[in-house]
Amino acid sequence: MGKPSSVVTMADVARFAGVSTMTVSNVINGRPRVGPETRERVLAAIGELGYQVNLAARHLRAGRTGVIGLAVPELERPYFAQLAGRLADRFEVHDLRIVTERTGASREGELDAVAFSRLRMYDGLILSVVDIDPAELGQLRTDAPVVMIGERALPSRFDHVMMDNVDGARQATAHLLATGARRIAMIGGDPAGTATMPALRAEGYTIAHAEAGVPVDPELNTRCSFGLRDGYDAIRGLRDRGIGFDAVFGLTDVVAMGALRALADAGLRGPDDIQVIGFDDIDESAYLVPALSTVDPGHDVMADAITALLMAQINGNAGGDPQELVVPAQLVVRGTTR
Repeated sequence: MGKPSSVVTMADVARFAGVSTMTVSNVINGRPRVGPETRERVLAAIGELGYQVNLAARHLRAGRTGVIGLAVPELERPYFAQLAGRLADRFEVHDLRIVTERTGASREGELDAVAFSRLRMYDGLILSVVDIDPAELGQLRTDAPVVMIGERALPSRFDHVMMDNVDGARQATAHLLATGARRIAMIGGDPAGTATMPALRAEGYTIAHAEAGVPVDPELNTRCSFGLRDGYDAIRGLRDRGIGFDAVFGLTDVVAMGALRALADAGLRGPDDIQVIGFDDIDESAYLVPALSTVDPGHDVMADAITALLMAQINGNAGGDPQELVVPAQLVVRGTTR
């Protein structure tokens, strides 16, 4: 029998296989109520007729959208793109899809992402918090499933997953100091800030110097954004001002990559001339020549934790107080450091 041109329904499959629609539903949903012979007959009918499960209709019947929102500061940074990919893999197991939106790291963008009208589009939301005032988050009136990520201190009413920026930066800087570096340029740091990624990684940089008894020269700290060009220009600026350095700690891998290019243009190579280390362990870092030393912030552990916390809320299984999880960071030594 050929495949019909019209949309095939579950009732069509049931008639073709000589079973009830409930039996077809049991087979599709993997319920252990159908004998092996009947199951094979239903599966053969599905294949013959070309029946496709309508996930959207299934989610609507359950009062859901089948969509998880991921609101991040920017879409250009490889870190966020790769986070989205990891989360998409995990939520697909639950028949859920990821939709990514950009907040621009602005208060307005982040508040808009958690607005009630927006939340109705999603079964759950993952929000990277950068600029929003924690007090404003505390005043939100929503029972929608939400998991926060990012470095800001947040109200205890939300599940919150964050990386250990301070210890990760401490490990990176301590590694450079242990290999003999004494003038480490920090690209992207903000030692005057509070509870932001640049400030926390700058704190780890400072702690490592204190532990090693090595003073920090403020001239070695270059505040900048986190693009390739920013890292490139930061190194050019240090050299143009005659500020000497024997190592570079880029607060992201992308900044460190820009720094590597600036050093190469100046005829300098790592690790023999200048050591370079980044932070984030994005996929590209392992494929540079030489491969970039970096800090793995615990990508897979973070994605697992975010998924588990959000699914528990969606399924009504979130028991006890909201959780705040800090995922340990791990140094990854490659070819740009000794």
